[in-house]
Amino acid sequence: MARISAESEVVAQRMRDGMAGGVLSFPLTSFRDDGSFDLESYRAYVAAQLATAPGAVFPACGTGEFFSLDEDEYRAVVAATVEVADGRLPVVAGIGYGWAQALRFARIAEEAGADAALVLPHYLVQAPQDGLVEQVRRIAAGTRLPLVAYQRGQVAFTPDGLRRIADIPSVIGLKDGHSDLDRLQRLTLAAPDGFLFFNGAATAEIQARAYATVGVPAYSSAVHAFAPEIANAFFTALRDGDDASVHKLLRDFYVPLVELRDRVPGYAVSLVKAAARLRGLPVGPVRAPLTDPGPDDLADLTKVLDDGLSLVGAVRRPV
Repeated sequence: MARISAESEVVAQRMRDGMAGGVLSFPLTSFRDDGSFDLESYRAYVAAQLATAPGAVFPACGTGEFFSLDEDEYRAVVAATVEVADGRLPVVAGIGYGWAQALRFARIAEEAGADAALVLPHYLVQAPQDGLVEQVRRIAAGTRLPLVAYQRGQVAFTPDGLRRIADIPSVIGLKDGHSDLDRLQRLTLAAPDGFLFFNGAATAEIQARAYATVGVPAYSSAVHAFAPEIANAFFTALRDGDDASVHKLLRDFYVPLVELRDRVPGYAVSLVKAAARLRGLPVGPVRAPLTDPGPDDLADLTKVLDDGLSLVGAVRRPV
């Protein structure tokens, strides 16, 4: 991969190795009941996450409520993740908004010791391919961190756009949240050898088999944030071709979880955090504009979680 810098290739190879061996972890950010950031609880939570051997860790991204963090909190989140990871796996910090603000976050992430950055979709506006490419180019020009672009919502690259961002020496990959497999297949065919792709759909396991058919077997797992036992069991079954176990986990856990997730906007994060609290994990509530689930949805979530854990021989709160 001579197209990218030697430094970026080191990170890309570490991510490549990690993605082959485990799911990608997107940790929650811990808040107290009054909404303030709880650093020590976050540190303990991330340590528990990393003890379950994910392939890489992505702090302060969508699941981590990046959109609600100020710069000081963001710095603390990334620095704590780097400290807990201690070089064992890549730390890829979320950055976003417009390119100027994304660069502020990128420089904070650099100083905190992150290995790379995930460029979250820019704020609000639709943009042509030239603008999407220029956005990534400007961020890349202002940071030493290798970059993974994230296409979701208003960001969708064409094959030509993908080729152009892949020509930027620090851009090492693409996270896809559109689940348009026709488009994604065209992107993978347009990309240079070694370019990283991974499935970033909400509850990515639902579509993991479909993504693998177009050459994108790696995926992020929101379930890992609260039930790594389930996430790792699914990953192992999928990797090993254990179709019966994959089918059972999808039918009896993932589909009911998605049906519950789809009830209320924002539940893709709120339910994950509520499930983590049900496990006794120190993550606290979500911040506005998200809302925590009410009693009826929480009762349904408890059943879905217990059913999923029973499938892999685990319990919600080990004695």
